[in-house]
Amino acid sequence: MKIRVVSSREEIFTLNPNERIVHLAFRPSNKDILGLVETCPKIEVIQLPKSYMATVSKSIEMFLQMQRIQLLEGDVWGHRKDINEYYTIPSSVIEIIREMKSEGTPVERIEEKVSRERNLNPEMVAYILSKETSA
Repeated sequence: MKIRVVSSREEIFTLNPNERIVHLAFRPSNKDILGLVETCPKIEVIQLPKSYMATVSKSIEMFLQMQRIQLLEGDVWGHRKDINEYYTIPSSVIEIIREMKSEGTPVERIEEKVSRERNLNPEMVAYILSKETSA
């Protein structure tokens, strides 16, 4: 699973329209988020660092809810944009999630364990879990 890392507002309009998960590594304005949704109509998740989440307006949060786009808090630990524009969630993490799910581990326990051990936000683990059950 790949997360497209966007480090500037100018980059939004150059994105592939098929992007589904985007991490904004800058403090976005309402206009930036609307531009992102317009540029990437298939977007499912927008991830922001914790410090930027507090600055997102309630109107944008409601707009994203109406569009069924998840706004998640999180970071892309150790990612170097100059090397690759995508942050890849290791297949080993997805495999661990699948194994725990097949063993009947409760969702909350999977989220807690994987997020603690793999430096992923519990909400992102929940998103991966929902994708794995629908796949």
